[in-house]
Amino acid sequence: MTFDRFNRRLHLYLAMFLLPWFFLYGLSSLPFSHGEYFQKLSGPPQRMVHFDRPYSIDIPPGADLKTIGAKILADNGVQGDFGTYRPNGRELVLYLPNFLSPTEVRYFADRQRVVSTSPAFRWSQFLTRIHTRGGFEHASFASHVWAYLVDLTCLGLLVWMASGICMWWNLRATRLWGAVALAAGLTAFALFLIKL
Repeated sequence: MTFDRFNRRLHLYLAMFLLPWFFLYGLSSLPFSHGEYFQKLSGPPQRMVHFDRPYSIDIPPGADLKTIGAKILADNGVQGDFGTYRPNGRELVLYLPNFLSPTEVRYFADRQRVVSTSPAFRWSQFLTRIHTRGGFEHASFASHVWAYLVDLTCLGLLVWMASGICMWWNLRATRLWGAVALAAGLTAFALFLIKL
């Protein structure tokens, strides 16, 4: 097994492994670039209300919002990984991510109400949620596996590119046009990086 043979096999099998991720990130990039088209295609966004009920909880200044959020969810029978933020002094928002239908629970301190809603399914939002989901901030096993797969995909792409460059350099007949393609890509990238 020579290095060239190993490199070609590595390039091939990495491409096969990464194929679903190339497809996923390529397809899910479209709603970012053509949001207006997808908006017209899907129509106005709609939300489903799961519950809207009286509720009261004390949120002292400097309180750990994650702990408060966990109590709000438990008191209202909602389960799952969640993030939390406070857009203003009157609201606490709990966001439970899900590719198909994420849930948002809002606690309104001034009105002493808690409201749980989910958006109606839309392909554009489904795709953008898949595209942007990552990180290890959620505790569930599935969330961590997804985050590790995203990391593995990033590493795989770097190795795949390096193995492609090795293959290009070792094929003398392609060096000139490969160099032209590489230079064109780097130039375009640099120009947009500066201009945008």
